[in-house]
Amino acid sequence: MSLHADLTATFTAEGAQSFRVDAEIEVERGESLVILGPSGSGKTLFLETVAGFHSHDGPVTLSGQRMDDTPPEKRDFGFVFQDYALFPHMTVRENVDFGSRYHDDTRDADALLTELGVGELVDRYPPTLSGGEQQRVALARALAVRPEVMLLDEPLAALDVPTRQSLRDDLADVLADATAVYVTHNRTTARALADRIAVMNDGQVVQSGTPEAVFHRPNSPMVARFTGSNVIDLEDAPSIRSVLDVPGDDVVALRPEAVGFGPEGDVRATVERVIREDATNRVTFAVDDVAIDAFADEAPAVGEEVWLTLSDDGAHVCRPPAASPV
Repeated sequence: MSLHADLTATFTAEGAQSFRVDAEIEVERGESLVILGPSGSGKTLFLETVAGFHSHDGPVTLSGQRMDDTPPEKRDFGFVFQDYALFPHMTVRENVDFGSRYHDDTRDADALLTELGVGELVDRYPPTLSGGEQQRVALARALAVRPEVMLLDEPLAALDVPTRQSLRDDLADVLADATAVYVTHNRTTARALADRIAVMNDGQVVQSGTPEAVFHRPNSPMVARFTGSNVIDLEDAPSIRSVLDVPGDDVVALRPEAVGFGPEGDVRATVERVIREDATNRVTFAVDDVAIDAFADEAPAVGEEVWLTLSDDGAHVCRPPAASPV
């Protein structure tokens, strides 16, 4: 079983200009594809269109069968919404059982809720649940219809950090053998859940590949910045240009993990900023006319001068040099 969607959709919000998505994805059986991109890039519109919620041009194909004229409830997709979309007047059990009116072979709601760690909530109503509990119920409802494909729209976005981490672990287990398309703007979630990543910007897929390829070999400055790399125009950074083994008129992506610092190294730099991030520090250095981020267990002092060590393995050209005039 595979999912293929090659479609164009236009969505016009009330009082807003229309937004157009023109994109294509291919998902193989058992593969988790994460659509990663900034807010407003068209990720949710694309996912909702695949699910059948918006009219579109182009095919949506499941195992070779066209789904274009199939209503959402018959498309054999399980959809998990960002805002949960639980029915507030129904109990948790009734919410999870909702798909049984459209599907003959559904999973037992009580057993599924117990499997997801919320079995004690079966007789509660959604407004009485926490965000994490509601999201687990929404996940159970999507799984209950035994979908061929799971479609998940930023299901962790509204959760606090500990709950998000816990549910992300649960999702990794749930999606391990499932066919899924997962939309997010969070690169940590993308790396944790994806077999393959499609980066979307302005309604189009601008790069697709394994997490390793997308994060370490971005094909544009936009992808490089969004996946957390330093983006350096070597014309503005002669000190760095003299160290890295790439042409001098290129723009390169340099992973923060590829930057070290100490009393000796390749390039002299000044510490501009130190921000604590969980178990590490993100340190921003000034070099020539550019800023470079790196990670450090022990943070240097702001204003301190240090030497940076740059790894060629962590540098990737993300804009080829302009062609020479003929």
